[in-house]
Amino acid sequence: MNQPHHDERARIREAMDRLLTGQATASNGSLTVVALAAEADVPRMALLKRHADLKNEFYERVRNETHQVPETEKRLRETVTKLKKTIANQRAEIEELRQQVTRLTLASAVLAQEIDEQPRGARVPDNVVPFPRLTT
Repeated sequence: MNQPHHDERARIREAMDRLLTGQATASNGSLTVVALAAEADVPRMALLKRHADLKNEFYERVRNETHQVPETEKRLRETVTKLKKTIANQRAEIEELRQQVTRLTLASAVLAQEIDEQPRGARVPDNVVPFPRLTT
């Protein structure tokens, strides 16, 4: 490993220690990758790409040393909860629509039967539009 990358790794580890002890100097002190990158004065993408192991180590230390769930994991869990609620609502709506289709189909069949049973030329109520008779 060349010297610049070694220096980055050392700065990242020092930044981890500062963040986890609540002594941030260059960031807002939150336990996120963004704050870690700012605290270590390295580009965030370098932390995500070249030093992914250190990012994972940071999140593991956040869990173990502070007994907190990382902020990104909290947001993902909230999103999953919202999506599960949305799915449940959509399933209930689909079931309600299926039942409505069944009821409308039955109502249509009843109306069609009533119209068929009426004598030719009988008056049809104003709110009923008769379907043309099918010939087979």
